[in-house]
Amino acid sequence: MSTAITNISSLVTNDPSLGDGPLGLVQDAAVVIDGDRVAWIGASSKAPATDNAVDAAGRAALPGFVDSHSHLVFAGDRTAEFNARMSGQSYSAGGIRTTVAATRAATDEQLEANLLRYLGEALRQGTTTLETKSGYGLTTRDESRALRIAAAHTDEVTYLGAHVVAPEFADDPAGYVGLVTGEMLDACAPHARWVDVFCEKGAFDGDQARAVLKAGERRGLIPRVHANQLGHGPGVQLAVEVGAASADHCTHLTDADVDALAQGTTVATLLPGAEFSTRARWPDARRLLDAGVTVALSTDCNPGSSFTSSMPFCVALAVRDMGMTPDEAVWSATAGGAAALRRTDIGRLAPGARADLVLLDAPSHVHLAYRPGVPLVSAVWRAGVRHQG
Repeated sequence: MSTAITNISSLVTNDPSLGDGPLGLVQDAAVVIDGDRVAWIGASSKAPATDNAVDAAGRAALPGFVDSHSHLVFAGDRTAEFNARMSGQSYSAGGIRTTVAATRAATDEQLEANLLRYLGEALRQGTTTLETKSGYGLTTRDESRALRIAAAHTDEVTYLGAHVVAPEFADDPAGYVGLVTGEMLDACAPHARWVDVFCEKGAFDGDQARAVLKAGERRGLIPRVHANQLGHGPGVQLAVEVGAASADHCTHLTDADVDALAQGTTVATLLPGAEFSTRARWPDARRLLDAGVTVALSTDCNPGSSFTSSMPFCVALAVRDMGMTPDEAVWSATAGGAAALRRTDIGRLAPGARADLVLLDAPSHVHLAYRPGVPLVSAVWRAGVRHQG
C-alpha cells in the first residue's frame, strides 16, 4: 500500500540535494510512502496518486529520531539517588550497582515489560530507531539474557558487560575483565551488534577498555565507548584509535581529543539528559561542531543519571545549553544518530530510505526547541506503519 502525506509546511529531509541547506528543507512538501520505504518527495501540488492520503494540514515533518544510546533493560528505582543529587550530593558511577542488584532479582518477564514500556514511550515522542545496552547484570547469565530480551525488540543492541566491575570482583578487576572478554562475551556476542565499555575513573582504565573492545571486535562486534563523562581521560583517544563508531558523552575534552575526533570517523554522541539530571557541566557542542566533528544527540535513558526517553527534550537542552542551533540539534538527533549507528537507511527522508517520519503539531522543526516540554509529536510512521496520530 502507498500513502501520500501532503500539505507539509516544512519538511526536513537531511538531504541537501532535495531542498535547502544541510537539512534539505522542502516547503509546502509531500512525502510518498510505499511499503516500508520512502518512494517520492517533492512539492505537495505534484504528489502522485496513491492508495491512501494524509493531509498534514500545514504541520512540519522530519525523519524519525535516532536514539543511539540508551540503557533500557533494567529493574528497580533510583529516586532516592536523584533526590540526593538534587539536594547537593555529587554524582559518581557507584549508583549503577543499585540497579544491578534489582536487575539480577527481576524475572525475564519483568525486564521485558519494562523495556517495552520505555520503547513505547520513546516511539510516542518520535523515536523510530533506538539502540539499547546490557550492563545491569554483570554476570554471564544476566548479561546474556538482557541482550536476548533487547534483541527481540530492536536491531541495535550493545554488549556492555564492562559497565562497572561486578561487586563479586571488587578486589579482582583483572579477573572481571577476563570474564567480560571470555565466557561472558561468548554468551553475549550472538545477541549483539556492538561492544561498549565505560572508560572512566571508577570503572575501567584505558588498558582494560582496550582489551574489552579488541575482544569484542574479534567476535565481530563493533566498538563504541562511554568516554570522558566524569573527567578527562583516555576514552575519546581510545575510541578514535580503535575506530569506534561513537564516543559517547564527550563532556571533558582536551584540544587533542577534539582534534582526534575531527580527523577520524568516530561520531561524538552528546547526552544532555545526563548533564541535566546530574547538574554536571554541559558538553560544548559548539566547540566540536566548529572543529568539524560529526555530532549526534541521544537520551542516555537509564534509571540513574538520565531517566528521560524524550529526544525532543534533548534537542531543546542542546540548543539552550550546549551552543547548538535548532537546525544542528535536529540534524544531530536524526542523521547524527544514524551516523553513530553506521546506518544510511534511517535519519533522513529520501527515496529509498526507510519510511520513518514524525509529524509535528507545529509549522517548523524549530518549535522543538522553541516550545520545550510541549508534546508536539502528532503522528509517527515507522517503517511505513503509522503508530499514532
